Amino acid sequence: MAAIDMNLVARSEYALHQLVKRKKNWAQREPGVIVVFVVVFLVALLVIAMFINKKRHAAKAGAVVQK
Repeated sequence: MAAIDMNLVARSEYALHQLVKRKKNWAQREPGVIVVFVVVFLVALLVIAMFINKKRHAAKAGAVVQK
């Protein structure tokens, strides 16, 4: 008779395998949605940067006129 019950070893190996194995996460399953998020983020960043640049340019032009 074996000193270690092989059923317990097999179950623990299976449990360890279930814990260690990597599953595909949501981003890997839906790459198109991630691309859309990135494009929307970049467009929003561009619009915000343009707005800030316009305000800075207007403030700079207003300061020159007042002098």
